[in-house]
Amino acid sequence: MTEIPLTGPSAPAGLPRPKPATSPVAEAAKSGGVATEGRLALLDVLRGAAILGTLMTNVWIFTGPGSEWGVLQSGGTGGTGFGSLPAAAESVFRLLADGKFLSMLTILFGVGLAIQYNSAAKRGQPWPGRYRWRALFLFVEGTLHFVLVFAWDVLMGYAVTALFVAHVLTRSERTQQRVMWWAAGLHLALMGLLTVALAAAPDDGKDKGTADAVSPQVVDLYAEGSYLEQISFRLENTIALRVEPILSFGLLVFLFLLGVRLLRAGAFGADATGRRIRSRMLAWGLGLGVPLTVLTAIGGEAYFLVSRYCAAPLVAIGYIGLIGAALDRARRPGPLTIGLTNVGRTALSGYVLQNVLCVVASYGIGLGLAARLGGTAHPWWVMGLWAAVCLVLMAGSTLWLRHFSTGPLESVQKWVLRR
Repeated sequence: MTEIPLTGPSAPAGLPRPKPATSPVAEAAKSGGVATEGRLALLDVLRGAAILGTLMTNVWIFTGPGSEWGVLQSGGTGGTGFGSLPAAAESVFRLLADGKFLSMLTILFGVGLAIQYNSAAKRGQPWPGRYRWRALFLFVEGTLHFVLVFAWDVLMGYAVTALFVAHVLTRSERTQQRVMWWAAGLHLALMGLLTVALAAAPDDGKDKGTADAVSPQVVDLYAEGSYLEQISFRLENTIALRVEPILSFGLLVFLFLLGVRLLRAGAFGADATGRRIRSRMLAWGLGLGVPLTVLTAIGGEAYFLVSRYCAAPLVAIGYIGLIGAALDRARRPGPLTIGLTNVGRTALSGYVLQNVLCVVASYGIGLGLAARLGGTAHPWWVMGLWAAVCLVLMAGSTLWLRHFSTGPLESVQKWVLRR
């Protein structure tokens, strides 16, 4: 992958300096790849797809037995199979999404960090400088989201990773590449060791992915418990519920830095360079990731970590190339493209709102659909809930952006950081 050298007279001392004539933003602007206010159009579509795609995984957490805690006790697999049409539909739905769009969102967060870095360099501002406050604000947002809405929040982990990677960007390109590949290597080693341990663990005989695998008290908590009881439960089990960003920190660092490299290489531009890179991402990502995903699915529950944290990032790279290829061939933006773009422009607000909507729909504190429809209507109503929330987000973001330039939470963030 080619790197764009960062040199030029406008950057502060000690920081690599962007070359305006060869920046991905400038190249995309020349070729029509920029949406409003200098935004790369493809990035907004990808963010929108990533936000709605993460819900394809999270919706099963909201609607499953024991919800947030149940995913730990049931092994995170959902007990899928192909023995019937409903089981096959659920399995395909899960395999298409699990970990893939989360990895895509992580790559795109690294892209956003690189854009912030380039912006600071062009303005002659120190780095990380004020970006520390942005990351701190994101951590606070994530903490509130974790406590009040959803235990499997990603914002807290992103904030910590962003602070680390922001400092890595002040080092040489060689150091950045070393950190990137060391992080990948340590992550793969950890996933390998954990997978061996899972494969060697004795079978407890419980039917994974059902209420039998989850303690009845937890099932009742989300089906009948109060909102304050659910908040208290999250706080009491914070360490266990925050295990994912800890175990996957190496992967987060790798994907952040991968996003930085992809932006610098021009992977998101609408020019020939961008199309060539995305074509390679499509071929290599899906060519390696899909077979590995299939193999882990055949291998069973013991290979869940390999599927979600090793195969999924490869598929995410392929998804980026696939979406880019589809947009390259589109003559004009259709309703889906417009909807994804607007969700992408309000990504933070959309991420939180989709989880709030699922809480209201699924838990006993709201409509309680998880307990009422968990039998014969499963899994069709879960997929219907995902589709309904996606439509709400696309329509809502489109209406909102007709009157405002950014999403509601994005506006709050800007207002706070200006002070």
